[in-house]
Amino acid sequence: MNPHVRANLWLLLLTVLLCNVAYPVGLLVIGQTAFRDQAEGSLIYGADGQIVGSKLIAQPFTGAGDFHPRPSAVSYNAAASGASNWGASNYLLRERVARQLGPIVKYSGARSGEPVGPDIEAWFQQDQYQGQPGLVAQWAQAHPTLAVAWVKATPENSAYVTDWMQHHPEALAAANTQSPAQEKALPEDFAVPFFTSFAAAHPGKFPSPVASQAAAGPAVTEIRPVGQGTDIQGMFFDMWRNEHPDAELELVPADLVMSSGSGLDPHITLQNAVYQLDRVATQRAADTGREVTAVKQEIETLLRSRAQAPLGGLAGVPLVNVLEINLALREKYSTSPTAGH
Repeated sequence: MNPHVRANLWLLLLTVLLCNVAYPVGLLVIGQTAFRDQAEGSLIYGADGQIVGSKLIAQPFTGAGDFHPRPSAVSYNAAASGASNWGASNYLLRERVARQLGPIVKYSGARSGEPVGPDIEAWFQQDQYQGQPGLVAQWAQAHPTLAVAWVKATPENSAYVTDWMQHHPEALAAANTQSPAQEKALPEDFAVPFFTSFAAAHPGKFPSPVASQAAAGPAVTEIRPVGQGTDIQGMFFDMWRNEHPDAELELVPADLVMSSGSGLDPHITLQNAVYQLDRVATQRAADTGREVTAVKQEIETLLRSRAQAPLGGLAGVPLVNVLEINLALREKYSTSPTAGH
């Protein structure tokens, strides 16, 4: 056999053995012995021994008694990691941040600590924007993409607009005139006309979900005209801010309203956690029938004891793992924070 061919065959065999056998087997042995927890996904187990999540992947906690993670552009779906790629000039980014800020932001200066939300509601109920009536109609006409997004957000929203369409045949007739080739009218196609009509019929109101308990049966959620609530505080915060540019508002931690590049960051900064502390402590105190001040001190101590900066404190700011801290709250206050609630 040609010596060059023999050498190449030996090289091929050694390469296959090294790269396809020795290397992966070596990594497997090292991972399962020295780094078993990390190799298995850094999983977290509940008191019942069941897997509740991973230290590395965020979950969508929304309950008042839980710390909330950073926003996610992928709805915390680990199979679809990514960012929104919205630029600073994209109104969708501005609207998303405003919707988060409205219900939580507070005044600084002379009114330091007072929530802005009630003032947004009072301003909204006046139904005036830049001197013109019909605030909701102006919102929909200026931002039709947001109006369409509202209609498509939930089946209840879509059904509410569909019911409106049935009672407004003139809107359907106008749509057929403008787009005769369209076979079936969709609710989202009438988002702007719907909000224009709604604003005229219900000044100072916005269609929002309201839960009601029937005499017999489970609670149901219906869309009703309302003049207050977190929907209004969030959706119209930006318009309120435009009319109140001199209002002194406190700064909020950036990671409270900005998503990470992956959309799955399991940590929040300690500053973010402390910002949420009042809400969490108030709810936990109500759940356990204790004084808010005492519960707040306990939770703050727990936060600071679990906060860790990267590289042993050599870089970055102290971070808190949201899933771990919420599980610690469950253990301490005997209530179960469920992801998504």
